[in-house]
Formats: sequence, C-alpha cells, structure tokens
Amino acid sequence: MSMSWRLASRLSVVTLALLVVLVVAIYSLYNNASAPAATTPGIQESGLQGTDLDSTLAPDFRLKDQFGKQISLSQFKGRPTVVTFLYTNCPDVCPLVADKLRMVVQALGKDAPRVAILAVSMDPKGDTVSAALNFSKVHKLVNSWHFLVGTLNQLSPVWSNYTVDAQASTSSGVVTLSTFVYVIDKQGRERVLLDNGFTTPQLTNDLKILLAE
Repeated sequence: MSMSWRLASRLSVVTLALLVVLVVAIYSLYNNASAPAATTPGIQESGLQGTDLDSTLAPDFRLKDQFGKQISLSQFKGRPTVVTFLYTNCPDVCPLVADKLRMVVQALGKDAPRVAILAVSMDPKGDTVSAALNFSKVHKLVNSWHFLVGTLNQLSPVWSNYTVDAQASTSSGVVTLSTFVYVIDKQGRERVLLDNGFTTPQLTNDLKILLAE
C-alpha cells in the first residue's frame, strides 16, 4: 500500500512538471513583461529552477557502475547529486542528455568534483558494465559520473521509486516515454525535477545554489 501511495505521489509530480511546461509556454505567448524570478513559473523562491519536490528524502539504491564498482546514492550525502535514467542503445534523448551533463560538468569547473552525477540504466539486457564504460567514453564522462547498471530485479525497484516509465522492447534496449532529472541536495532530499529539455545553465545554476547552502 505504501509503495502504491509513493508511486501515485511521484506520478502526480511528473504530471505537474508537464503542466508547468505548458503554463510557461502560455505565459510566454501572452505576457511579454518580465516577472521577478520568485514568481516566474518553474522557479522556486530559493532560485532553483524546476518542479518543486517538497524536499522528500530520495530513495537509496545500490548498483554497479561503469568500472564494476558498487555505488550507492547515500554515499554522496554531503554533495548535491543529479540522478537521471538513460540507456546506452538510446538513439536520441539519452545522448543529448549525456552531452548536456558533460557541459554542466565543464560549466561547474573546479566545483565539479563537489557534485555527483548518477545515470541509472533503463536497459538491464543491453547495459553491461562494458557498454556503460563505452558510452561514458563516447560522451567524455568516464570520470565525471557513474553510469549504473544491474539486472531487471535490481533496477525495477529504482524505476518504481523514481517513477520512471521503462518498457522492455522486443530487441535489446527499451522504449521510454519520459526521462527526468532529479536534483538532490546535500542532505539527500529531492529538491526539483527537470524534464529532458533542461538547459545547461538551468542545471548548473541549481547545483551552484545547492553547493552554497
């Protein structure tokens, strides 16, 4: 029952995120005046950009990264953390998200090591340790993030906890309807949710705000 409640809660957050995007689009069309940052849709009073996640404690998980090393979300407590969901055979959205994450790392400069980036696999069949390492090399993120892989039984609870819609395809890989980016603070609390259309400045700004807290 508690898992169903949590899933329903997260689904409502994802729906709200899409609603915010629609509101912003309408707002831009019909209002040319610039509003203060605190009242602009999608920007929180703290300055964080994205859908507010009410500082809910992020569910922990433990998976193997591109080096075969066991990694858990909780080990990054004390650092702002980005959690997203990708797969190595993805032909479109995933490579774009990975490239934007690389640009965020570059934009953070000397502060980049103070931030953690975790990409959780959505393809237990195709995403092996070696595939994750190769994908990381292609996108120049080998030492800048952890691409986490696992079996279906290991990954499914993570997808459920983070409301990721992953549907296995008939061949290697998966069909995904949505990819979101969770921005988590130093205390391990979910602060904002960004969709896959996020910009490098948006995520960089969010992480700088969390670094300063």
